[in-house]
Amino acid sequence: MGGHHAPVGDGPIESQTTGAKPMSIQGRMAHERERLSGMTAAERAWRKQWLKDQVLDPKEPLFIAKDSPELLNPIRKFYRKPLDMLFYGLLKPKIGDYPARVGRFYTGRILMGVWGFFLGFYYLKYHGNDWTRKSGWRTIQSRTAAYPGDPGYPEAYLKTSKRDYNDRGFKDSIFGKKYNNDVKLDDKW
Repeated sequence: MGGHHAPVGDGPIESQTTGAKPMSIQGRMAHERERLSGMTAAERAWRKQWLKDQVLDPKEPLFIAKDSPELLNPIRKFYRKPLDMLFYGLLKPKIGDYPARVGRFYTGRILMGVWGFFLGFYYLKYHGNDWTRKSGWRTIQSRTAAYPGDPGYPEAYLKTSKRDYNDRGFKDSIFGKKYNNDVKLDDKW
């Protein structure tokens, strides 16, 4: 019983590798029961070396500045250049390596967030759903509740005519103002 569960129904087998074929570099020594059942001297030496190899150097992960530009594609280099020149060229000698990297990281994300906010604001403001287009954001306001006993009930709450149905701002346009908005339409739609 190697830790895999039998599928229930038609569902997939649970996997820690999300479907990729696993390749264990530990061999049978990955399981504690296997290690407790007995290991040869060669297996003990191999396990000791394997555990030693898993310890990272205190300096890792290393940031190699001269190799990082080669890892970026040309488009990414282009849009990263202004902030790289600011933080790594001008500010790094004054504030140090780590603060420059942290500042570069957060400044880029904050600028992208502000840019995204204004892009969304522009879209919502200038691409509303009105009578001139089929798409866009549409907001609908509910009428206030009208209860018997309220002053002017129900006439005060019935401020719509048949022309208001799916108007989407046409009455307020220059074309809609040519027509009398108070004209009663016949009951035939």
